[in-house]
Amino acid sequence: MEAGNKTAVSEFLLLGLTEDPDLQPLIFSLFLAMYLVTILGNLLIILAVSSDSQLHTPMYFFLSNLSLTDMGLSSSTILKMLVNIHTQNQRISYPGCITQVCLVLIFSGLETCLLAAMAYDRYVAICHPLRYTVIMNTRLCVLLTFLSLFVSIVDGLLHSLMMLRLSFCTELRIPHFFCELAQIIRLTCSNTLVDNIVIYVAASIFVGVPVFGIMFSYTHIVSSILRMPSLEGKYKGFSTCGSHLSVVTLFYGTGFGVYISSAVTDSPRKTAVASVMYSVVPQMLNPFIYSLRNRDMKEALRKH
Repeated sequence: MEAGNKTAVSEFLLLGLTEDPDLQPLIFSLFLAMYLVTILGNLLIILAVSSDSQLHTPMYFFLSNLSLTDMGLSSSTILKMLVNIHTQNQRISYPGCITQVCLVLIFSGLETCLLAAMAYDRYVAICHPLRYTVIMNTRLCVLLTFLSLFVSIVDGLLHSLMMLRLSFCTELRIPHFFCELAQIIRLTCSNTLVDNIVIYVAASIFVGVPVFGIMFSYTHIVSSILRMPSLEGKYKGFSTCGSHLSVVTLFYGTGFGVYISSAVTDSPRKTAVASVMYSVVPQMLNPFIYSLRNRDMKEALRKH
């Protein structure tokens, strides 16, 4: 390797959201509060679902797994940032960075797949209500969950293993608060053609298929609800899938916003700030959306 151009990588520097030392205590407090709210809110969802027999249904089974996924995604990004600010040490080891990339991809991919499974559950509940218990049986729910986990692990390991073949320049500063795949590829001195192809192909498969499933489900859901003769039936139909639709809109809306932000701005720091809306905020708000919009969940939480 040419000295001065390429180097053996042992660690990266995570620059965070700002380099202003006066803002670090504020950012630490803000993200610590958001992390605690995320963990406590999702733990309450899991506790309510597991302890209330009325919530032992496919929808709440997927919801409890979604809460576990939200906790995992938040922990894989926010914890390292909090430690870095507290210790005033921006370093993250090369293996640690690859591990973080892998975990973020796994949990974000799992969230995408679970949202698609929940959309299918709502589709069956509204479009085939008489066959709901037959179709959405325990075996299918467990199978969909493990399939989602398997697909997400394959996606995360695929990109992480691709990172191992990359060589990096002497500039190892990541203008982000966690190791993001796109930011890592920008630092490499290697030819990234293969990596970019893999990223787009994997995104088309591992993200495109769940998104298509969600769109397919809701197309049939809306069509079925609009055909209902009574206004009360239409209201009940929309309220049945209202919480899930709100979560889907929040998750994909913020993700699309980050994509647009990165496309229209050349500032990686602004993109990092925008990514907070995608990697932190939805995971914090999901428990509130389900607890505030769902009567059964309100009653279960009230018991605790």
